[in-house]
Amino acid sequence: MLDIKFVRSNPDVVKENIKKKFQDEKLPLVDEVLELDKRNREIKQEVEALRADKNKISKQIGACMAQGKKEEAEELKKQVEANAGRTAELSAEEKEVEEKIKKIMMVIPNIIDPSVPIGKDDSENVELERFGEPVVPDYEIPYHTEIMEKFNGIDLESAGKVAGNGFYYLMGDIARLHSAVISYARDFMINRGFTYCVPPFMIRSNVVTGVMSFAEMDAMMYKIEGEDLYLIGTSEHSMIGKFIDSMLPEETLPRTLTSYSPCFRKEKGAHGIEERGVYRIHQFEKQEMIVVCKPEDSMEWYEKMWKNTVDFFRTLDIPVRTLECCSGDLADLKVKSCDVEAWSPRQKKYFEVGSCSNLGDAQARRLGIRVKGQDGKKYFAHTLNNTVVAPPRMLIAFLENNLQADGSVKIPEALQPYMGGMKEIR
Repeated sequence: MLDIKFVRSNPDVVKENIKKKFQDEKLPLVDEVLELDKRNREIKQEVEALRADKNKISKQIGACMAQGKKEEAEELKKQVEANAGRTAELSAEEKEVEEKIKKIMMVIPNIIDPSVPIGKDDSENVELERFGEPVVPDYEIPYHTEIMEKFNGIDLESAGKVAGNGFYYLMGDIARLHSAVISYARDFMINRGFTYCVPPFMIRSNVVTGVMSFAEMDAMMYKIEGEDLYLIGTSEHSMIGKFIDSMLPEETLPRTLTSYSPCFRKEKGAHGIEERGVYRIHQFEKQEMIVVCKPEDSMEWYEKMWKNTVDFFRTLDIPVRTLECCSGDLADLKVKSCDVEAWSPRQKKYFEVGSCSNLGDAQARRLGIRVKGQDGKKYFAHTLNNTVVAPPRMLIAFLENNLQADGSVKIPEALQPYMGGMKEIR
């Protein structure tokens, strides 16, 4: 969410940013919110004047009473009552206007970083860099569920009966592999200086609207019936929410946290065979990282964070690439974002396994996450988030890239301690 003062001073910049995000339908909102802001400031001025007038008249009433001028005093009292009535009217209008301003400001997108490429949607995202050699073996790579089924590692049919489409049972060595990846990711991030955390898996609506846009909320979140609670779509939601309405001493920054959680998402459904199985699902587990830092440090942390994910995947012998998200593919709160994509030997292409985002002060402004500088000045923190790993989707890349000619799956050295010393799955 932008600062209304910024919008007031830079309306053309805000409108141009909206155009860059191909959201022209939001352009009228800028003029609308500026009119409301003008009215809000007029109300405040009038209320201030009425209160000053009240204080002045109250003194006059006291003087009249002291002088025995009761009639004059009564007339002045009527004026005070009239002023009080007008003040009450204005206060009610002020509350209404401020609610309208907040509602609009929550919809106007954040200012994107100048480095973000301009494009309408994810088809115009820009490849940045590749890590590892993408190999296509000379033997067939089966569909990921076929690989899992060979090891009796998945049961989609039973899951469909129990919970419907988009759910799964993982079993045996595949289930063990899933847990091993999560445990390894936890230790990987701890070794990089992040504090491990297991957060609440449900959050209140004020946290939901603080961490994401309304459009994202409607598309993703499951609401608990009869409760002001939502199932998290990623632990970033509750991890950033941890700092709601807080004043962080500057010397305690950055706050670097890595969190484990199950994640729940509505997902609109599969589109084609490659998005079936465990690719697009309603429930999964994820290791996340979040950073709360000073504004001047956020871009440096952004670079560090996506590199952590790249390094993690490379220790598992999975080739990856980074993809810069274009303006039209950026969620409204994001300043800059990139996807980490893993190589699929079967599809002969990359697919998304994680996303790193710098949200500037948008979440902090919505949630009231402030920093008190050593000079006493207060300002909003910057927040960032990034996926370390999210199985079971990640297992698709793992199984395809580590599948051997004889049908066994190689366990990379880094993961072997988490698999009880196993070097391969047979």
